Amino acid sequence: MDRPTIAVTIGQKHYARMFSEKALQKLETLADLVHHQGQEAASKEDLIAILPGADACITSWEVAQFDADVVDAADQLKLIVHLGGSVKRYLTDAVWKRDIQVSSAAPALAIDVAETALGLILIGLKRLWPLAGTVRGGGWRESSFWPAGETFGRTIGVVGAGSVGRHVVDLLQPFSVDVLVSDPYLKSGDLPAGKANQVDLDELLRRSDVVTLHAPGIASTKHMLDGERLAIMKEEAVLVNTARGSLIDETALIERLESHPQFFAFLDVTDPEPPAEDSPLRRLPNVVVTPHIAGCIRSCARMSEWAVEELRRFFAGEQLQNRIRPEEFSRIA
Repeated sequence: MDRPTIAVTIGQKHYARMFSEKALQKLETLADLVHHQGQEAASKEDLIAILPGADACITSWEVAQFDADVVDAADQLKLIVHLGGSVKRYLTDAVWKRDIQVSSAAPALAIDVAETALGLILIGLKRLWPLAGTVRGGGWRESSFWPAGETFGRTIGVVGAGSVGRHVVDLLQPFSVDVLVSDPYLKSGDLPAGKANQVDLDELLRRSDVVTLHAPGIASTKHMLDGERLAIMKEEAVLVNTARGSLIDETALIERLESHPQFFAFLDVTDPEPPAEDSPLRRLPNVVVTPHIAGCIRSCARMSEWAVEELRRFFAGEQLQNRIRPEEFSRIA
């Protein structure tokens, strides 16, 4: 095809965070670029104005939905590449009816989330947070969280084997730990032999010293960790959630935290988000809540470099790295 045109629909104020110089240079080599000039992400009206004539477009958080009006205006659009994780909020049936291909940079974003999860796993086992609080209060080792623990010989349970969960499994390989994975969509043989053992969720919860959640926030996973399942976890287990707050019944979790002071939770996501000002999650000593920071914050350029490669592949007639298909929507958060 002739030299393609790519429309960039993210807000100008986000360029420094979202694009590396390397990515922008490669984009300019690959195609003619049309940039949305607003500081904020493109609205519906902005999309209708910028998309005519574009062969592909780059979207990110806060860009307007691709409804029928937008798709009608995008007369030559063949590919949407999203700088973010889930694309579900941005797409409608109009995209699929036009057979516009869609790709998400979720595998690139997953690296940041998985690295955060690994850090929380390690400091959780060491009881770093509560023990540091003891010292700050004038104490030393006289804490219910003493002794601190090591990774050696521990069992780590990974719930969800999507982009993030699989990368967590990879990151755990250098450690002397047993890794369990639970995911109803995981087929036998999907995980390389020796990396992890696939088990059902209840077995994972019973056996794991640390449980890290990486499942999508969909109807079938809502409150998958309810009171009954929290109750079968180990007395001193560490729970890490960098996925979606809806995965946990927070009322049941608060009861567990209050009744089992050696149980510990790291929550980067809550339901609702942020938690209410008077929520016990803000004051209990055995839980740490962070403001949804597991993914990229200062620099998301890894996603733009990934997206440029995806665009190169598409225009070269090669297979996309992470094509999203409509039949997969039921499993997307």
